[in-house]
Amino acid sequence: MIFHTSLRSNPMLRKTSLAVWRAWKSWKLSLHTSTVDASSGPGPWERSEKLSSVSTEKPPHTPVMLKEVLHYLDIQPGQVVLDMTFGGGGHTKAILNMVPDVTVLALDRDPTAISLAQQLAKEHSGHVKPLLGRFSELEALLSSMNMQPGSIDAVLLDAGCSSMQMDQAERGFSLSKDGPLDMRMDGERYLDMPCAADVVNTLDQQALASILTAYGEERHARKIASAIVEARRVNPITRTQQLASVVAGSLPAAVAYARKDRLHRPAHVATKTFQALRIFVNDELNELHAGLCAAQAVLRSGGRLCVITFHSLEDRLVKHFLRGEDLSNLDHYHFSPRKQGKKKEKLAAEKRDGGRVYWLPLRRKVITPEKDDVKENPRGRSSKLRAALRL
Repeated sequence: MIFHTSLRSNPMLRKTSLAVWRAWKSWKLSLHTSTVDASSGPGPWERSEKLSSVSTEKPPHTPVMLKEVLHYLDIQPGQVVLDMTFGGGGHTKAILNMVPDVTVLALDRDPTAISLAQQLAKEHSGHVKPLLGRFSELEALLSSMNMQPGSIDAVLLDAGCSSMQMDQAERGFSLSKDGPLDMRMDGERYLDMPCAADVVNTLDQQALASILTAYGEERHARKIASAIVEARRVNPITRTQQLASVVAGSLPAAVAYARKDRLHRPAHVATKTFQALRIFVNDELNELHAGLCAAQAVLRSGGRLCVITFHSLEDRLVKHFLRGEDLSNLDHYHFSPRKQGKKKEKLAAEKRDGGRVYWLPLRRKVITPEKDDVKENPRGRSSKLRAALRL
């Protein structure tokens, strides 16, 4: 649970640990309830009732760092490839075009993405096998297909939110398009799963500030959380642009207009808030860790792994996992850079003592998109790719 990770590594958050712990326990109970009874009706806040009518029409999709992914996966004819985040299918389509004689297992937690995977499976009979589920459900899904551990040749894990989800206003991921404040990646599967509106309308100010700090690395988390609590006393916050306006109104104009993205373009002041809520609602960091563990289990010796991340929290987790650090208890894992020196020393000692090393980096430094790629696909500007060989 990443909350306590960030809480212990940040002095400000330590003061709110009790409030966050209570909020998290309540939240996990809600998630468990929604998993047990996926047929339950919508919650108290406005839900994305339009989700069932989301079009599965093929959307424009530009896969991130496609050339680099194909290069490092080095897929050969007859191999089995696991695309752990099918999304719009860009990477899978490129794999099939480059090496038609492969089998791609297309995993995604989003039913809309799986609908696209099913269409692609019809076009490539026997070469695409859609799998609906989360990273944490992969082991059971592969077991149901009689796939044994160590039977997959290459794995691609593309973390984060897909362009397809961002472009659909009714999904509630985008702050530039008005829609219900949802943000659930698999809300169609678990209709009673708490959404972003539940977070901003039910958690207390301390817990909200902790979420924004831990998952959005938002420096103005306290002010934003205070503004959210004040606004919801008047009316529940149920729309994306409603929340974006609350965040924008909570900060001085000098702060709002000073924010830039990595292309030095003006960035909306609520971007980090939306990121934090999305990560929290979908339990993304724990799911990412589960996905990495699954990839380690299913890859054969000599198999290749490519992981694409979109923010520092994800990339740090991937980096330390590939180094062989034990992240099984994320409660005790600290993301604080100040502690990395001790971690490296401890890891080196473990390796000297005969600890198992599972990964060989295919490139020492993290891979970032080329300038031309960023211009063509600005949404991929923050992406990072790490590639490794399974030992």
